[in-house]
Amino acid sequence: MRFKLDENLPVSSAANLASAGHDVDTVGQEGLSGAPDPDVVAAATAAERVLISLDVGLADIRAYPPGSHAGIVVLRLTDQSAATVSKAISDLAAFNNPDSLREAVAILQRGLLRIRHP
Repeated sequence: MRFKLDENLPVSSAANLASAGHDVDTVGQEGLSGAPDPDVVAAATAAERVLISLDVGLADIRAYPPGSHAGIVVLRLTDQSAATVSKAISDLAAFNNPDSLREAVAILQRGLLRIRHP
């Protein structure tokens, strides 16, 4: 699976996904740090990458309806420490059906991945 990590995720998250065999790049690598959310989503979509973020606004299906982008995964974590985010990314990396994230809006919360498909 091809992922793009938002700027609000630890750099170590890319290594976690890559070690699980995923193709990963980051918003920072593309010079999009500080860019508005619609621009980040558009860049991820143009690159055919599922965007992973801590930004709960990206889970708003009125603004980002399933099918209008390459896919968005929002990590809804009460503790956003690097260790907790790393664990959530590892859980996502081990997900057995990553293709189901394409063009969907998914929320990973307390070990549960909820996916809304187009």
